[in-house]
Amino acid sequence: MEFQKVLEERRSVRAYTTEKVSKEQVEEILKAAQLAPSWKNSETGRYYVVMSDEMLKKVKEECLPSFNARNSENAPVLIVTGFVTGDAGFGTDGPVNDMGDMWGAYDLGLQNENLCLKARELGLDTLIMGIRDEVALKSVLDIPENVQVAAVIALGYRAVEPKMPPRKDLAVVAKFY
Repeated sequence: MEFQKVLEERRSVRAYTTEKVSKEQVEEILKAAQLAPSWKNSETGRYYVVMSDEMLKKVKEECLPSFNARNSENAPVLIVTGFVTGDAGFGTDGPVNDMGDMWGAYDLGLQNENLCLKARELGLDTLIMGIRDEVALKSVLDIPENVQVAAVIALGYRAVEPKMPPRKDLAVVAKFY
């Protein structure tokens, strides 16, 4: 699929079919995520992929608020994304600038965008859910303490055709000098 078309067709999808997604498709998507740039090539992004019916049910019931559980109801895959803290943005003497661990979050955002765009290229859709219970996710999925959980991404085939929401005028978001 042409890149511009992928950009234009990607949407936050809140209704999925029950069609399964293969482990190979998820691996291809995660490999695309890994191609994103990161601070000193530190690759601190981490992915915890939930695909079994039992674990999907558990994560949706115990780790997501009810509205996000509904938004991802039939999604056959949930990907919990996070980053290793204290690495990206740090030198031997600590943080190299005022952003510190925010570099890890920045890098993960780049990776997650690659993930979402690759999913769309493969005919799949995503929903990035930032409202989640990090403590419960760490417990249920055995995520190490040094990983900051950022989001849960639902992955699957869209059951609806969402419209593109309006975008702000470029003059509002960009300033040229």
